[in-house]
Amino acid sequence: MLKHDLQALRLTQLRAQMQDRGLSAYLVPRADGHQNEYVPPSAERLKWISGFDGTAGLAVIGLEHAAMFVDGRYTLQVKDQCPAELWQHLHITDNPVELWLQRYLSSGDKIGFDPRLHTPSGLTRIQTVMKNLSVDLIEVDHNLIDELWKDRPASPQGAVVLHPKIYCGESSIHKRKRIAAILSQDGFDAVVVSSPDNLSWLLNIRGNDLEMTPVVLGYVILNSDATVFLFVQGEKINAEVREALENDGVEIAEPEDFVAALQSLADKSVRIDRATGSVFICEVLRAAGAKVDVGADPCTADKAHKNDVEIQGIKNAHVRDGVALVRFFNWFKRHVPGDETEWTVSEKLGQFRACGTHYKSPSFQTISAVGKNGAIVHYGLKQDQASPLTADELYLVDSGGQYLDGTTDVTRVLAIGTPTAEMIRRYTQVLKGHIAVSSARFPVGTTGAQLDPLARQFLWADGVDYDHGTGHGVGSYLSVHEGPQSISKRSTAVSLDPGMVLSIEPGYYKAGAFGIRIENLVVVQNLIPPPKSAEREMLCFEPLTLAPFERRLIDTALLSDAEKQWINDYYRKICHTLTPHLEAEDADFLVQETQPFR
Repeated sequence: MLKHDLQALRLTQLRAQMQDRGLSAYLVPRADGHQNEYVPPSAERLKWISGFDGTAGLAVIGLEHAAMFVDGRYTLQVKDQCPAELWQHLHITDNPVELWLQRYLSSGDKIGFDPRLHTPSGLTRIQTVMKNLSVDLIEVDHNLIDELWKDRPASPQGAVVLHPKIYCGESSIHKRKRIAAILSQDGFDAVVVSSPDNLSWLLNIRGNDLEMTPVVLGYVILNSDATVFLFVQGEKINAEVREALENDGVEIAEPEDFVAALQSLADKSVRIDRATGSVFICEVLRAAGAKVDVGADPCTADKAHKNDVEIQGIKNAHVRDGVALVRFFNWFKRHVPGDETEWTVSEKLGQFRACGTHYKSPSFQTISAVGKNGAIVHYGLKQDQASPLTADELYLVDSGGQYLDGTTDVTRVLAIGTPTAEMIRRYTQVLKGHIAVSSARFPVGTTGAQLDPLARQFLWADGVDYDHGTGHGVGSYLSVHEGPQSISKRSTAVSLDPGMVLSIEPGYYKAGAFGIRIENLVVVQNLIPPPKSAEREMLCFEPLTLAPFERRLIDTALLSDAEKQWINDYYRKICHTLTPHLEAEDADFLVQETQPFR
């Protein structure tokens, strides 16, 4: 059956379910019960109904019309995967969901949603607008997609493993006591930890429930006296791990016991995480008589501030990652174009990375994109559709590794053949923006939103921009995308503090032609020595990623002396750190690629 026909059939089936329940619209988010960015196959409901496989999106399906809402990363991809005859393609910021609903719904209509897949804050704007229209949001106990999805995969059963202190740097009980003290100070009796990242960090465990993200899917209830309950399928925990957790004071229960445990918090004050706590959890607690406070899980901020052991581990992982990248770049320059495709070169990079000590997996699906595919920000590489690497194109590779001691994420662009003047100008502008943020000196209390314009200024001067954030937080052998810190246009009260690890990744994308993105990971640290006349404590970024830029795409006439000096200093660090770990041929290549700019 053709893709269009299959999607049309599924929409017809879903609409029949909606009519049976008196619904005029139904919300299908790209989410699971934990609001994960990456979800297990059993939670790929949005992909099943629409064909869209990006990591962020929301389908709103009416009885006659349907719309796919995505952010700027997926505006090209959604048009390719969701036929225009069936779906309207809308930018979720420029054309909010509530405006679409306002256009197609009338007083008395009902919108259905699965309360396990939405957060209260995620529905706030929709609820406000719909209330004014006398349109009701109705919780649907049984997900309508699941009722139609006959061959839906089973829930993941990845084994739970202990994450040793040599990698995490602190015992679980110390973390729990510190978080419990925060709860007590803020007047809470308990917090429901619904983020698998936070759960795994708090208990010093890792898992295999998600491909490339080593977290455990489950829930935790942490009380203000530091007692803790873990709700996870017992089959995931072997006897050795169970004994270690129980000896550490962790009480383990089955997922089926989670609702009863929530109900036992009657008359308690409970913090629910704004980003990952579902409407379902909130409603169960309120029905039991608990006082629900929706805000930030204190684990999130604590986890973002890496300790010395974690930072050193992340640095060590980046040395191994840098070695793999240099070997790959050397191989690429000698073998491309040849007979290589986006897929074969991605596999080659994976082979180099797998040679590194403590390597476990990629940290996300590698974005390996040549030519016009590079303009698709989160290009989804598929082996049977991989494009050949041809001359006079740009090749963008965004990749990373999961190592036991750290998580990496890096993007570089390589020129194949002869780049155009436009390619060189845009690459240099992106590089200048990258350097501007990387070399920034900023006072304590500065947010990522305040630094974001530094990355865009040179593109803005030509009237162009990019439609994604400039930087995201990164975990320590956890999720490659971690909050609460970020660098983006979005206003936030979260300051960039010492110990936070972030990406810096400005870009430029010309639809139908090429894409450019330059990404390093950095760690926030105190500026030492501070300026002689400093009146405030100052911070800066230390680069973690160790990989040269593409020399053939840099127009040195556009670089200031300070920018050249930054590159030269960065290149000295790369050579000094990586050369002892490289074979002679790769070391010689690195020396040539990192010649100083005059």
